[in-house]
Amino acid sequence: MSKRAVLEVIALDVEDAVAAQAGGADRLELVTDMAADGLTPSAGTVAGIRAAVDIRARIMLRRADGFAAGDAGDVDRLVRTVGELREAGAEEFVLGFLDSDGRVDLDTVERVVGVLDGCAWTFHRAIDRAADRDALRKQLDGLPGLDTYLTAGSAGGVDDGLPTLLAEAERRGQPGYEQQLLVGGGLRLDHVPVLRAAGVDGFHIGGAARPGGWQAPVSAEAVAEWRAVLDAC
Repeated sequence: MSKRAVLEVIALDVEDAVAAQAGGADRLELVTDMAADGLTPSAGTVAGIRAAVDIRARIMLRRADGFAAGDAGDVDRLVRTVGELREAGAEEFVLGFLDSDGRVDLDTVERVVGVLDGCAWTFHRAIDRAADRDALRKQLDGLPGLDTYLTAGSAGGVDDGLPTLLAEAERRGQPGYEQQLLVGGGLRLDHVPVLRAAGVDGFHIGGAARPGGWQAPVSAEAVAEWRAVLDAC
């Protein structure tokens, strides 16, 4: 298996971004407010990070905790935010919205994707709360820029979702399954060998990059340990 696995690290600020790049991360996920599981950072934060590092960064598009898009005014504000983030240097994004029944909120996703102007984007762990994962994938299939699903396979995390992740890895290339599987959510180093053996080539870490907890910055050494394990598998 020669393809280098992608290692994506959550960054909250410039210090995090610099440490993640130093440790060998391939890409950042930029967010704020991890108490709400990660919301959209400010345009100023994005601009500062783009100036400090040269690895790719995907920007979270999410205004409130949970996976509902909110009302029409909330969606309007999110669309305006995309323009501000683009001006700050954002070129890749992360998003995902569900309705109250756990189905993909396709109207909102399509509206937001429409203003991304072809930028690459990840559908995030909203898929792990979806009523029907397969139906969600097929509804989103063909949307411009969608190239990744961030998932633990289960709302409970990778331990619970491992069978689903392995099954989805086997389906890669089928309709709705062409996108990269980016595994994150309770991911540990001991999960890596079985996931790599199944062909998974995307890994996403947040707390694992911060031995001191979310109040502490990203550790370049912790990221380097993940880089080494991924490269060895």
